[in-house]
Amino acid sequence: MKIGEQTLVFEKKPKILNTASIVGPKESEGPLSIFFDHKIEDELFGEESFEKAESKFTQAAIDALLTKAPLDKYMVDCIFAGDLLNQCIATGYAIRDSNIPLFGLYGACSTFVEALILASSFVNAGYYKRCIATASSHFGSAERQFRLPLQQGSQRTPTQQWTVTGAGAALVTHNNDRYKSPVVTHATVGKIVDMGIKDVANMGAAMAPAAFDTILTHLEDTKRKADYYDLIITGDLGKMGSEILIELLQAKGINISTNHNDCGMLIYDLVSQDMHAGGSGCACCATVFSGYVYDLLKSKKIKNVLLVATGALMSPVSLGQGESIPSIAHAVAIETEV
Repeated sequence: MKIGEQTLVFEKKPKILNTASIVGPKESEGPLSIFFDHKIEDELFGEESFEKAESKFTQAAIDALLTKAPLDKYMVDCIFAGDLLNQCIATGYAIRDSNIPLFGLYGACSTFVEALILASSFVNAGYYKRCIATASSHFGSAERQFRLPLQQGSQRTPTQQWTVTGAGAALVTHNNDRYKSPVVTHATVGKIVDMGIKDVANMGAAMAPAAFDTILTHLEDTKRKADYYDLIITGDLGKMGSEILIELLQAKGINISTNHNDCGMLIYDLVSQDMHAGGSGCACCATVFSGYVYDLLKSKKIKNVLLVATGALMSPVSLGQGESIPSIAHAVAIETEV
């Protein structure tokens, strides 16, 4: 059911039965290390390229999820998945031998929440019983595609973020009384917001207005106050983008300064790891939710989460042609069962 302008209500409350996460070496050294299922010391993951390594991260996250569930892969109805690479090759190659139907998605760094929304929609409608939502990114592959080759050793600006190496996966199932797990109750599908920013090294500033628009719309559509949520967590705005988001909402009389955090600020120690503005990438939101945030929900340390993933929908071609950076944010409300 749709309410308001952009928000869906999932009457059957699909469950997130379990999650799994796998990260690379830089993320393994960060403050959330204990929450990740697998930590890989080799950025290449034993492969010959960053792209093949990223594909292997996706495979490993799905395998870990099925082991934890526990579930055989033939019991999965569909996978909703994506990454940052051209034609979503990390996803395609990861899943080609699985024999599981696939919706390949591209929402830039918003892809994980986009996958969660679509998986929840299909389960809520009764089309599927068990779906996997997953997303990945890799520092090496993203740098090569969107910025500059690593071998060049270019200096990063203070506003620049570090693409998270890893993958996160969530198993979305129909609701039953057998397992008590967090449920998906609402989703607010974002609109493209473009404020004319062209600086690829300042993605937080480009994406913050989209997060603002989606959060404001979600609260208006649901008639909820911001403090309804124990945690409003953005995907990868980083330090600068988070500050802009808080200021934009404060101008509308909405204070999220006490219950907001950002996956890109949580996954690294910004000072000791010299991470500048924080983390980014599809895996930023996917791994932090599938590890840290899901653990908070399962242990009932928090009850309600609004997960808001942002994505910058540009490409090297569009930037080279002088285009600005259009952005989008999708939000999903995840709540513990009483």
